[in-house]
Amino acid sequence: MHMDKSVNAPIGHQQFCADYRPACDQVTDVPKIVPLSQKRWDELIAINRHVNQRIEPTTDAELWGRPEFWAYASLGAGDCEEYVLEKQRALVAAGWPLSALLITVVKDLDNSGHAVLTVRTSLGDLILDNKAQAVLPWYATPYRYIKRQSATVPSAWTGIADTRITTVGSLGKTSGTR
Repeated sequence: MHMDKSVNAPIGHQQFCADYRPACDQVTDVPKIVPLSQKRWDELIAINRHVNQRIEPTTDAELWGRPEFWAYASLGAGDCEEYVLEKQRALVAAGWPLSALLITVVKDLDNSGHAVLTVRTSLGDLILDNKAQAVLPWYATPYRYIKRQSATVPSAWTGIADTRITTVGSLGKTSGTR
């Protein structure tokens, strides 16, 4: 992933950092890239699957009565941000460095905003997503990457220069002559 200039954090993340200061205060000079052993890979898969299965998909409006609100999934429900925050928290509890677990904002195939977790590893940036059980390299997902959490200052964000073409075309059945 090619990082660009500093950008504003999502409003929901700003609110999250105000509500959960310790999650955003761990500044580091040297961001980590996790050596991806078989043990770490298995742990990544297990945590992604566990969180995806444990949280009931629910909009912020339904859960919190607001259009956008970031929080841990203490009620067992939430939208993409709750999944990401829980995955990040579970991986940190398992000994992964926070600087390698970056909340990332993407545009999905409907051009809607969506949050995923980027995990920086020796095999490249991997994506944990509540819309997929598979853990994939970032470039193998159907998303357009917009911005992500800074690897050195968790409350800061950096733009992503994603110049890949991610459009999806389809050919329908044609009738008549060619």
